[in-house]
Amino acid sequence: MNNDALNNVLAFASVLAVFVMALVQLVKNSVKLPRNIVPAVGLVIGLLVGAIAYPFTDMSLILRLWAGGLAGLSATGLFELAFNKREGTTKDG
Repeated sequence: MNNDALNNVLAFASVLAVFVMALVQLVKNSVKLPRNIVPAVGLVIGLLVGAIAYPFTDMSLILRLWAGGLAGLSATGLFELAFNKREGTTKDG
């Protein structure tokens, strides 16, 4: 199965993730936010970056929004995984 639209979205999301991760870190260091809303902030920043990235791709707005959303969520998770050490278990006892 060959789906060019999906391949384009995933490729564009991987490029956008670097920029979105930097912007999310800028927001986290500039504004005091509860940790549980950082993924939502990443999603919103990803959607915004995907929407304004029209000069760099010929994809439609919907596909750019999908790429931006994926980039926002993956960038937040990637940073948390790489730089925040998490110890313990998910269940007490």
